[in-house]
Amino acid sequence: RREKALRCLGASSLPLSCVLLHLFSPKKLKSTISQVWNNTLVNVLKSLYSLGLQSSSREMQSVEHEVLWRLRRLTFRQLASLAEFLAARPQKDSKLLAEVVKKLELRWTELEGTRSVVTLMAKVGHVSPALMDRLEDKALELAEQFGPEDIRKITLALAYQNRRCVPLLRALSYHLLQKHPELGLATLTDLIFAYGKLNFHQPQVFQKLATELQPHVATMTPGEVTRCIRSFALLKWLSLPLFEAIAQYALDNAKQLSVAHLCSIILSFARLNFQPSGSEDFFNMVHEELRGQLDGLEPQLLTDLVWSLCVLQQAKPHYLQRALAPDFCARIQADPSPKAQNLRVKLLHINATAKLENPEYQGPFLAPNMLGTAGSAGEGGSQLQGSLRETLTGVLGSQDRARFDASTIYGWQIDAEVVVSAENKPLPVQDFAAPHLLHAEGTEPLPPGARRVAFLRWEFPNFSNRGKELLGRYAMARRHVQAAGFLLVDVPHYEFLELKLERQRAAYLRDKLNKALAKDLAS
Repeated sequence: RREKALRCLGASSLPLSCVLLHLFSPKKLKSTISQVWNNTLVNVLKSLYSLGLQSSSREMQSVEHEVLWRLRRLTFRQLASLAEFLAARPQKDSKLLAEVVKKLELRWTELEGTRSVVTLMAKVGHVSPALMDRLEDKALELAEQFGPEDIRKITLALAYQNRRCVPLLRALSYHLLQKHPELGLATLTDLIFAYGKLNFHQPQVFQKLATELQPHVATMTPGEVTRCIRSFALLKWLSLPLFEAIAQYALDNAKQLSVAHLCSIILSFARLNFQPSGSEDFFNMVHEELRGQLDGLEPQLLTDLVWSLCVLQQAKPHYLQRALAPDFCARIQADPSPKAQNLRVKLLHINATAKLENPEYQGPFLAPNMLGTAGSAGEGGSQLQGSLRETLTGVLGSQDRARFDASTIYGWQIDAEVVVSAENKPLPVQDFAAPHLLHAEGTEPLPPGARRVAFLRWEFPNFSNRGKELLGRYAMARRHVQAAGFLLVDVPHYEFLELKLERQRAAYLRDKLNKALAKDLAS
């Protein structure tokens, strides 16, 4: 019998289960299965699964029960191999998989070697959060031993499972910078994707990835290019050489880019408020490639595209007409989902662009009933917001001389609105008509020489990660408020919150207000 088994194994590529089933009847297999060695038993079970045997068959049940019975006697490596195999099957809710994972959770201290850690995190970790916690601890312990490919697989596993393990990510980032001077294209693209999905910010790593990606841009596929640029945009990281290379790539490969790829590039440029050095050539190509394509876009993509072109100041009248068409707006207005709420705010911004920045545009515009949805220029309830309100009230001498958190018909929120007379004295703001508001308390026109001043606070999330440049959304907010007739007083967090004393903050606001008024007088 042994010789016959060896001949079968040597003369054919049949799996071990076929040999066993050839040698033994189901009844014989059931009676002799307890004599099979552990490693062979695990391989038999894998082979039976691969053959597609029904779980109700005698052979399958015999082997499964025997494996369940022997789980405690299996080595950690055998358990890991079996868990990896079972987790890859379509039916992941089996009792056997649950028991194997439970044993792995209890015996995780036996885990040795980077390969096992990486494999379990990538292929089994999603089955059990408790096991993934143990694997993250072990990976942190072994972080120094991981190579670039291991780091790539681990970060992808974390990203796909939405597990933002900050200590592990920091350790991997440190060793990536210290020990791995050059990375392959697949590793570069997967790492920036994982960092973007997890919203994990590590400037030195971003700089390294951007620098090493730039020489590869010309040889990348459109999918790889858009995947990378979307991730950098999510992370608010603007690498000028890399983005210039991507803009040139789009020009050189315009015919190979699908509309979706082109839209992804435009949306990413708009988020970071990036204008290519060859802006005219680039946007001429964009307008040419988008000609006749707008009607085929989904409502969300169409809205995002036109909004992004507004940010980049490239929205031609036919884009505005398509996004502000009454039937299109009615579809978005009727949608109660949170995603549609965001689209309605973007339509307000598009409408504001049409009114304030495109004098040649004749319509249509948003209906009055859609002008009540306002966006915000920053996060509400912050330390900066409270301090600005308190300090400005003290500077003006009375709370009725400022309108705080004013929601405008343009979709932006003005943190503080002040009306200043020709003699630079603050006036009661509630007395005057306010065409920028949906409902204004006052009706009097502004006195001759009076000016409206808008105080705009800029929080940390409003800036790109590279410095003190506003993201595209907030740069457009600033332009719109200024175009609506306001003098601007910018209050960035990195200036205002550095002042610890109230008198310092009051002096800061007075100085900023006087400079804005003097600049207006000089112009």
